Amino acid sequence: MERPLAAPGHRVGTGSSVRIRPPCLRDRRLLPLLPLLLALAGPVSACLDPVVLVHGNGGRPADFDPTVAELRARGWPSTLLIRPEWGSRLCVACNDHDGSEELPVRQALASAVAQSCSGRIDVIAHSMGASLAALQIVKLGIADRVDVFIAIGGAFRGLWSCGVYPWHVATATCGAHGLSVGSPLLAELAARAPFARRGVSFRSHIDEVVCATGTCLVGGEHSSRMPGEVASYSFALGHRALLSHTTRLQAELLGAR
Repeated sequence: MERPLAAPGHRVGTGSSVRIRPPCLRDRRLLPLLPLLLALAGPVSACLDPVVLVHGNGGRPADFDPTVAELRARGWPSTLLIRPEWGSRLCVACNDHDGSEELPVRQALASAVAQSCSGRIDVIAHSMGASLAALQIVKLGIADRVDVFIAIGGAFRGLWSCGVYPWHVATATCGAHGLSVGSPLLAELAARAPFARRGVSFRSHIDEVVCATGTCLVGGEHSSRMPGEVASYSFALGHRALLSHTTRLQAELLGAR
């Protein structure tokens, strides 16, 4: 007759035939095989969200070199750091949020979503690139796919240096699809927020672009604050330094270790 299993450390058997059954016998038999099983499994790679890095008006992808260096040091492969190039650097005032400027950013966002192992992406955008990225997120309908959106030195409430719509400075950048205070573009973005699960803005009161007229406030709020954001950070930095001197915090907000 087969002997019953007993609780760990209990005696089993009949008559004079008695023995102690050690606990977890089956697990102990597998212990010598663990190194082999781990070797066969191979290394486990972390699932990292692709990050779309959108430069500002008149900028270039290389503006994000400090951010890329920080993220690469924390484990992001270069293939997951996507830097679209948009707009004209020869006629900066000709750039707005409509037409040819949109396509490279929209394609970058769609590509990032398609290759994401988690189905989510992150976005870091600087200056006018922040509002341009937000508009493409709205048009693609992917706000629920964007985990973290960091808007650095944006102008979501407009630039006083552009004037007030429709009595704005006569350039595309300041027009209906641009950054004049009260423009239809900015009204649409305010109505369609949020643009991510966690939107964060970086702002400065000495930003020489956003605060060019001597004030950064529009309607009592700093213009760099993003509609629907969950947090905002203030720095005593210039417009470009807001991007290049905050890379550590950028990485930490993406959940990097």
